[in-house]
Amino acid sequence: MWPGWRGPGRDGRVAWLPESLAAEPQFVWRHGLDHPGLGGIAVSERFVVFGDRDFGDFQDEFRCLDAETGEELWSVQRLAIGQLDYGNSPRATPLIVGNNAVCLGAFGRLVCIALPTGEVVWECDLAAEFPVSTELPWGYCGSPLLVDGKLIVAPGSPEASLIALDPADGRIIWKTPGGGPSHGSLVALPTPPGTKAVMIVGHDADSLGAWNAATGARLWAVRPPASGDFNVPTPIPLSGERLLITTENNGTRLFQLRENAVPTLLASGHRLHPDMSTPVVVGDRIYCVNEFLYCLSLTDGLTELWRIRDPALSDYAAILATDDRLLIVADGELLLMNADGSQKIEFRQRVFAADVPVFSHPALVGKRLYLRGEHEIVCLQL
Repeated sequence: MWPGWRGPGRDGRVAWLPESLAAEPQFVWRHGLDHPGLGGIAVSERFVVFGDRDFGDFQDEFRCLDAETGEELWSVQRLAIGQLDYGNSPRATPLIVGNNAVCLGAFGRLVCIALPTGEVVWECDLAAEFPVSTELPWGYCGSPLLVDGKLIVAPGSPEASLIALDPADGRIIWKTPGGGPSHGSLVALPTPPGTKAVMIVGHDADSLGAWNAATGARLWAVRPPASGDFNVPTPIPLSGERLLITTENNGTRLFQLRENAVPTLLASGHRLHPDMSTPVVVGDRIYCVNEFLYCLSLTDGLTELWRIRDPALSDYAAILATDDRLLIVADGELLLMNADGSQKIEFRQRVFAADVPVFSHPALVGKRLYLRGEHEIVCLQL
């Protein structure tokens, strides 16, 4: 990152990971659920917030649990009838802003909810207010983002590709025209040193781009050689004003960012081309899961250093990383290994009985890990 910049918090880096994993998981609590979930979990010291569906699958259900006990504190339901590929549950991770949680359903219902009470502070129907011109087979997927006091979401309509809202009341601050929504999330990072502006970086339906966070103006766009990317993995800002991008049709690319100008391509490679998993970067190595666990060189043209196969790995896995450890949330298991370039999985712990991917991104608060499987959400003491 640029000096003094703490980063967007969506790149898989965390402050702490354990030195080992016990043979059996230590559950603090377990809370049963009616539906598998795709959206990530937002956790504070007091609250656990996530998107769900009601038992009949007719309504979005935004739910809040007590972080200490797993007891349900409140749920907010909104009618959302339809049929999406891979189910109808919310894809976006809720965003905790002060005493509120901002939740987005897959059908476009954006709801700001008071954490202590479950009362709705404000809400907006993105699909109704900002109609899109293309079909959304997976619905609205990008997670809300807070930038310089503005709430950024991507309706993807021709007149409002991105919008900025006041998080206190939902008032529109700006909207900018452009392309349809991607299936991934945006990040925020400063423009190069010497400027005070902040830019929003990410994908629309068919290009990588940057927008001025103050005004919404599009700063630049990069259209990849091959079309048709889902654009699910999150862009990763790196030191030296660089940006790491990976997609299923265009592989992994490293860009040099320039002030208000199209970035320069520094390196590209097609050995790593995940359709969903976001990489993590530790030192000069890139780690990502796509059937294998890949390790790429950040300094040698994104060349593949190695890849390993494991029965717990499939086409998606979330990775949490520190400077020296990797925790991989694989198919029903946690895998722990050193981030020193070694290829050995040192510890493993089975959390869920079913061998299926955990699509909901986990949350780590202190030494507690919050995971959502097919039928329950659990809190683990690491």
